[in-house]
Amino acid sequence: MYIGGFERNFGKLTTASATFEGTDGKAHPYPEWPKSADGLRISYMEKAGKKFVAVRVADGTSDVVLKNALALSAGEHFSFGTRLSGEPTPINDNIAIMKLLEDIIKKNAELGEALLPIRTRFSAAAAKK
Repeated sequence: MYIGGFERNFGKLTTASATFEGTDGKAHPYPEWPKSADGLRISYMEKAGKKFVAVRVADGTSDVVLKNALALSAGEHFSFGTRLSGEPTPINDNIAIMKLLEDIIKKNAELGEALLPIRTRFSAAAAKK
């Protein structure tokens, strides 16, 4: 899900954040997660130049704000042809999402204690599908 422009919002991001500052300087609420988003929830921001970066990872148990944003890559982290936008973007490719999660963990090794249990739960849930 898109949660604002990186330059304006990343420094203020917490697990309690529910709004972002838009280019108009006003606070805008995050969209609601669709009911179908019952697994891993990745929040992303847009950097200058239309580059999207993952900044927050959550599941039904944990919510982690990343110290180091990870650039999202089509074909690696989501399917080619998937358009990231202001609306939540469902990704139904568990292999791509696992790759995204592993890349996030590598880039945020100091958050391993918080992120590894999320990976374990996602892996177990994906194996059941």
